[in-house]
Amino acid sequence: MDAIKCSSTFLHRTNLNTLFSNHTFPKPRTPNFNRRAAQPLSLSSAKDRTRTTEPENVAVVEKPLKSTRFLVSDGLPSPFGATVRDNGVNFSVYSSNSVSATICLISLSDLLQNKVTEEIQLDPSRNRTGHVWHVFLKGDFEDMLYGYRFDGKLSPEEGHYYDSSTILLDPYAKAIISRDEFGVLGGDDNCWPQMACMVPTLDDEFDWEGDMPLKLSQKDLVIYEMHVRGFTRHESSNIEFPGTYQGVAEKLDHLQELGINCIELMPCHEFNELEYYSYNPILGDHRVNFWGYSTIGFFSPMVRYSSASSRNFAGRAINEFKTLVKQAHKRGIEVIMDVVLNHTAEGNEKGPILSFRGVDNSVYYMLAPKGEFYNYSGCGNTFNCNHPVVRQFIVDCLRYWVTEMHVDGFRFDLGSIMSRSSSLWDAANVYGADIEGDLLTTGTPVSCPPVLDMISNDPVLRGVKLIAEAWDAGGLYQVGMFPHWGIWSEWNGKFRDVVRHFIKGTDGFSGAFAECLCGSPNLYQQGGRKPWNSINFVCVHDGFTLADLVTYNNKNNLANGEENNDGENHNCSWNCGEEGEFVSISVKRLRKRQMRNFFVSLMVAQGVPMIYMGDEYGHTKGGNNNTYCHDNYLNYFRWDKKEEAHDDYFRFCRLLIKFRDECESLGLDDFPTSKRLQWHGIAPETPDWSESSRFVAFSLVDSVKKEIYVAFNTSHLATLVTLPNRPGYRWEPFVDTSKPSPFDCITHDLPGRETAMKQYRHFLDANIYPMLSYSSIILLLSPIDDS
Repeated sequence: MDAIKCSSTFLHRTNLNTLFSNHTFPKPRTPNFNRRAAQPLSLSSAKDRTRTTEPENVAVVEKPLKSTRFLVSDGLPSPFGATVRDNGVNFSVYSSNSVSATICLISLSDLLQNKVTEEIQLDPSRNRTGHVWHVFLKGDFEDMLYGYRFDGKLSPEEGHYYDSSTILLDPYAKAIISRDEFGVLGGDDNCWPQMACMVPTLDDEFDWEGDMPLKLSQKDLVIYEMHVRGFTRHESSNIEFPGTYQGVAEKLDHLQELGINCIELMPCHEFNELEYYSYNPILGDHRVNFWGYSTIGFFSPMVRYSSASSRNFAGRAINEFKTLVKQAHKRGIEVIMDVVLNHTAEGNEKGPILSFRGVDNSVYYMLAPKGEFYNYSGCGNTFNCNHPVVRQFIVDCLRYWVTEMHVDGFRFDLGSIMSRSSSLWDAANVYGADIEGDLLTTGTPVSCPPVLDMISNDPVLRGVKLIAEAWDAGGLYQVGMFPHWGIWSEWNGKFRDVVRHFIKGTDGFSGAFAECLCGSPNLYQQGGRKPWNSINFVCVHDGFTLADLVTYNNKNNLANGEENNDGENHNCSWNCGEEGEFVSISVKRLRKRQMRNFFVSLMVAQGVPMIYMGDEYGHTKGGNNNTYCHDNYLNYFRWDKKEEAHDDYFRFCRLLIKFRDECESLGLDDFPTSKRLQWHGIAPETPDWSESSRFVAFSLVDSVKKEIYVAFNTSHLATLVTLPNRPGYRWEPFVDTSKPSPFDCITHDLPGRETAMKQYRHFLDANIYPMLSYSSIILLLSPIDDS
């Protein structure tokens, strides 16, 4: 493996304890379940410095002052990026500290040979306005790509990394081309072959067929977090193009059957899955950056998620992503993107120079006075989000995905970083005037972050879903406190922790569990927000799957190659008495109950429920709670397993989602009050909030169902519950997680329903109901027929 030209160093984001090179930062105050691999040490393209090695296969040519292939004119400073106009293309890029700029034109065939087709050196007297370089070119751009060279200071201690030997990506590039196939090395087994940007053409038009934003009410959403490649890559998907945007589009009927109306796509921006490529002797394959939380280009969809290679059509990924969105909208499903605007793939000072660092390092990154990189992301660098240029970049990027790609919203990875002050922060620069006592240092949280202000009040972005992961790797935890302007929602990590503790029977969580069921008013009501500002989840890509949550007490991450030191140690999990998958029948039955209990808690809670891909059939990762580096069965949706669970756990999940959709009271606009909600204990209207209580029950007035009764018994002992008296009505079971399928969810069309009902009748006639240990129930009112 020595011949492979990439780093095999593996770092995990939660194990990085340096804010920058020689300093430390505090650990998060609460368990942080958002964990993935950090940036490895990668090859750089710099020439004359000891911080890294010499670049490989760098194309260097003489720079002509004019072009033999294109008509060259001054161009315009806006908009940024490459824009088709007047039968040509305008190129514009911001670089405040460079002294010269060259645009490099590269054909697809030359890119594969590490050659530059033509270079045009820009004239600062004609091609520069302020800090913006620009040029307008006319000519034949078929199969043509581009990049930039910039020259200036090479002075890391001053924050500058200019190197004219390096071809850089345009930060505004709409598509980035390098390798053709996911996970396949480039020429000479290179993990970092030369990349270049697609030149747009008028042929790139897409037929949206009248597609319009669905604008679903957020309170009605059921979100499904998915990975584009992982969703269809397994051979059991039986589709023509597995692991692609097109593959997801082909399988949307599954989500529609389940009842999902919103998908949250894990990172689909261009990233290099080979950035820490190395052999994995445990599984016999190679470790890759599978999750994709290491962005190279924020405007570019991941090209290797398309069904055809870049040689066939450089814009194929753009159109296939659009097709996915269009097909989702046709099924009433919104599309939310997971965006990683907290750091980039360029890592720390030893990382590669790909784009932002070589274009204007001191602008795009949060730097200390001597040029060190602040590391609030745990991945080597921190995007300088509140710098005026960077925050405009962020807004432009988000607007592009909404207006051009028709996405319906965004989930912001480590979103708290966007609330930190920028490098060289000063009030006059940010607000236009000095503020008395303004002594903010770089990275200090601010109450009114300019970038969040811009996003929240932007006429386009204010109308889409905005979801923050309200913490970062630098110890800033803002769940319930994220700057929100009344429209931002949050991944509610406290919901996850409380529900996990209560369902597994931990003392002292009954009151906190009740708060979660109400939409966490303790977190959101005082700030003027609503239940739908809480994105409720039990499991996501980070941490255990739902099946592993009830199977393992301890993580099993040896396959990651980090000696089981990566991943979260505090999972609030319970194996139900025996560790691992090969256990007794009684333990397996209890695990099935617990999975159903978790799902019931998610579906009856106010707020927006979110499900992780595969949890609807019980996907296992073998106890690995940090599968960031696996392009294999650990992360692949198993369509064969889904079919096995179709009439069992999948049926249960589908019916619970349908029930939630039918109940007017389970997606309220505001927090429930005593007019609608009544708490109960073992006896009606006598809730037990004591430290030892493991029983929570409530009834909820519903305009469709009349009233529903929900109870959770997370004790190891069975109990007999007395139900609220409703004259003229009898409570009838809808859900009982202690029953085997299909009687765990009794629908009107269930064969044998009448026989099942008779088994309950003598209890219900007495207005009581027996609950087994670790079980939950949902009861509905039915009129008593005296005849």
